Amino acid sequence: MRVYLGLAVKSQGAEIPRPVLELARAAIRDSFPVPPETIRAKEWHRPGVSLLAWTNEPDDRRQPPMLLEGDNGRVVGVGGYLAAPREADRLLTAERLGEAADGLGGCFAAFRAADGELAAATTITRVCPVFYAETPDLHVVGSRALLVHMVAQGRIRWDVLALEMMIRQGHFMSDETPYQGVSALPPASSITIAGGRRTISRADLPEALPAPTRRRDKRAAITALGEALLATIEPLRNAPEPVNLALTGGRDSRLMAALLHAARIPFRATTNGLDDHPDVILARRIAEELGIDHNVIPPKQSPRRDAILVEHPLRRAHEVLRTCEGMCSAFESIVGYLPYSTKPSMSGQSGEILRGGSYLLLSKDLSPRTLRRRLELTFLRESQLFTKEANEHARALAAPWQAMENPLTAIEQTYVSFKVGRWHAAARTGSLRRGDQITPFHDNHVVRLAMSMDPLWRRSEEVVHELIRMFAPRLLRIPVDGKQWRFLADRPRRPWRRNPPEPLVRPPSKGGWNWRTSPGPELSGVLGEFVLKHADVLAPIVEVDQLRLLFKEPVVAKPQLAWHLYTVAALLTGLFPGPLPGDLGQIRVPVPVDDPA
Repeated sequence: MRVYLGLAVKSQGAEIPRPVLELARAAIRDSFPVPPETIRAKEWHRPGVSLLAWTNEPDDRRQPPMLLEGDNGRVVGVGGYLAAPREADRLLTAERLGEAADGLGGCFAAFRAADGELAAATTITRVCPVFYAETPDLHVVGSRALLVHMVAQGRIRWDVLALEMMIRQGHFMSDETPYQGVSALPPASSITIAGGRRTISRADLPEALPAPTRRRDKRAAITALGEALLATIEPLRNAPEPVNLALTGGRDSRLMAALLHAARIPFRATTNGLDDHPDVILARRIAEELGIDHNVIPPKQSPRRDAILVEHPLRRAHEVLRTCEGMCSAFESIVGYLPYSTKPSMSGQSGEILRGGSYLLLSKDLSPRTLRRRLELTFLRESQLFTKEANEHARALAAPWQAMENPLTAIEQTYVSFKVGRWHAAARTGSLRRGDQITPFHDNHVVRLAMSMDPLWRRSEEVVHELIRMFAPRLLRIPVDGKQWRFLADRPRRPWRRNPPEPLVRPPSKGGWNWRTSPGPELSGVLGEFVLKHADVLAPIVEVDQLRLLFKEPVVAKPQLAWHLYTVAALLTGLFPGPLPGDLGQIRVPVPVDDPA
């Protein structure tokens, strides 16, 4: 993982103050979620402009270099990865950094400096984010929001009103951050500071074409997308060992398995879960069909196997806050720290983008009125819980999306901008510090191609189904988890033709059970006690009486909301930055009693 920070003065002839540089070097300890002794640094300085870089990569073998200097007096740093690392030269030489970044494959952010100029750019998904702030004397740009904030402010100032969306959704639905004065750069955009002035430029997002009606046109569109996916994994051909794929019973990781198989790139699979969970059952069948090794990692269970033992929420929240900088809820399972490794890994996260996006997948009625209502509910979820000021803030965030002429486009773009660009951008930090993943579903070219395809066609799941047919048709003989492929669900079954296998439906017990959404009384009590104890810090955005109603039952009825509240309360009471809480013991979460295990 690489962390970047750029500084540029506002006044011509001024220098960056030495205390600011010293503050940046000190703040990296809290801003980079790895052991300090693993961090290496490089710096580039010119009068009035500095670019600082840090990494936990153990050596300089990874390309492009942490700071790549050109003959033109410029220097560039790339966070994430380029599909073709040699194309980093284009980021150095292009007149406009944003235009160059928009034309490259990969999943990355670029930071560039030269005499009198500082620039940064992010791609269409912005999962490698860029944050920016300013002081009366400086512009500050970087890849970690906390670092940008500490350098700009010197101490933490929370944007409490902005945190209302963290409670509703568990992530931000805007360019806001938890930190006053710090914003995230929008998707497919760049920021340039020259002559002391800041300019933000944004490329247009793709407009979806009508769904093809002829079989030949469908095949051509799917083939183009398939070729773009194959191009994303070319860097893996030089991997020192097989790729580790996080494999489940769903569609998206199955497509990744098919992709690696078609490209003849060696890989193995790992699945988390109990033996009778559909993810484990189906992943095992996929691995057997493709002839690859498969490892299952079960959760910790009590000796009687009637419960699982989970980490105390305060320690879990600390790790999530430290890793995700307050931009992801402790409800999410963030990948824990391990030393940086060159071992390649992949997963199916964010694959919904090839299926219309998760917001559209959840909709049954696709009328414009219903889609606009869904937009409203997305931004104003649980409105009864929030203060008038918090709800007004949420309405203001929703307004520009509700005003868009086509609600399908609005839903698609909110998914890419916020579910991918804010939630996944924060959550993936856990895995990035272990090593830079190849993420085909975030690739600049793949996402642009996908968004140019009719969202309702993608929502039908025919596109993903046919991509699997293109790469590994045998995998279509294995059931999918939960529900049938959408475009096949209503097709009548005929005895004279090959019908798709019936999906493996999760049983109403341990097979589909998750401890985070079924917390039981002990965990519910721990969550509720902490939130109610610190209700005062939440009072500017949450109605305290509604909090009491939420936690009045022994088992909380809305566990995701409870986790979001717990996370924000922990953030505002100073859990992080700060040391990891001591050993608080494990929490027992019972497995459903109707399960035979």
